[in-house]
Amino acid sequence: MPNDLQSLLDREAIRDVLMRYCRGIDRCDRSLLEGAYWPEAIDDHGNFSGKRDEFIDWCLPLLRERMDQTTHFLGNILIRLDGDSAGVETYFEAYHRIRRDGAEPYDAVLGGRYLDRMEKRGGEWRIADRIAIYDWAREYPDSADWSSTDVLGLGLRLQSNRENDPSYRVLGPI
Repeated sequence: MPNDLQSLLDREAIRDVLMRYCRGIDRCDRSLLEGAYWPEAIDDHGNFSGKRDEFIDWCLPLLRERMDQTTHFLGNILIRLDGDSAGVETYFEAYHRIRRDGAEPYDAVLGGRYLDRMEKRGGEWRIADRIAIYDWAREYPDSADWSSTDVLGLGLRLQSNRENDPSYRVLGPI
């Protein structure tokens, strides 16, 4: 019975790492991203492969300079526990509003999987190595005025999902 309870606790902690990663990417929050990976972890995102800090140094400027918004959704999560190590496959969809130099913005939607090897050290789970696999992608002309104060004619205002996002008032730093 204790092993069953520990397995459930470990699985929930692993899911929390995945959610913190998505929040960190979407908010361009360096400390959240650092907390999702072990310092020596390697992230292979297809167009970049390197250690945690190199990955963060590469992706945050790219997100800030070329993307107005990003949103990551996680789907199926398969976790194979092996003591203090785990293999994890997580399906994702990522939505991006991208600006190109001198061109109209466009929307990009990606689907794929994160293949993670996670390790538990000192009672804490983090990503030890990650490979991002892309299964599909679509690009569309810009579909909305992202600064609009009347989204879809409903009086809704789009929020920035970056560092000044209202969620920090509710959740605080994580």
